Amino acid sequence: MEMTEYDCLMRAWQNSQELVRDFEMYSKRIEDSELKGIFKKFAEEEGHHADKFRELINKYDKQ
Repeated sequence: MEMTEYDCLMRAWQNSQELVRDFEMYSKRIEDSELKGIFKKFAEEEGHHADKFRELINKYDKQ
């Protein structure tokens, strides 16, 4: 079975959402302030990726 563009977008979006959750969780569990800040920043950046994937998914849904 071949993955379509839509399938790839959905998979990427789901992976991004999972990374956001993971990075947020790490930032709350880690006591080292430098690492805490890095994971928090990565969570925010990955959230932007997830938002962009969602926009693209919506675009493909309308076609």
